[in-house]
Amino acid sequence: MIGDRIEREIVIAAPPERVWPLVAEPGFWAAEAGDATFRGTTVTQGQSMVIKNAEHGDFPMRVEKVDPPRYLACRWVSAFPGEELRENNSTLVEFTLTPEGDGTRLRVVESGFAALATSEDNRRNIVDDHTAGWKQCFEALAARAG
Repeated sequence: MIGDRIEREIVIAAPPERVWPLVAEPGFWAAEAGDATFRGTTVTQGQSMVIKNAEHGDFPMRVEKVDPPRYLACRWVSAFPGEELRENNSTLVEFTLTPEGDGTRLRVVESGFAALATSEDNRRNIVDDHTAGWKQCFEALAARAG
């Protein structure tokens, strides 16, 4: 059985006040590179939306909790693009921002993989894809914040 969560963190060379607006852009981690649809907007608790990605599909997302500029939790249909959001087809993504020197420690925890209604092999592929994806996401976010 694979693990139920992915945990990653990075220290970004920018203060939380500069990192938070980037993290709070709806679905920044799944949006198509260069897509400015939500650029400059921020999420609100209970908000639902669809993040579009030409390569990977449409990802329904709901904001579960917002505590600016420290915490954001969203549930998204990561493995079943285009499906309506349900507990057995979505994962929870939690971002925590902590000041660290002149920068910001950004931590992401994505959980709920074990509950996905799919085969064990597909679950493993999803976890592998998301693990690689968070690394790319963090690199892009650090570049935008810098």
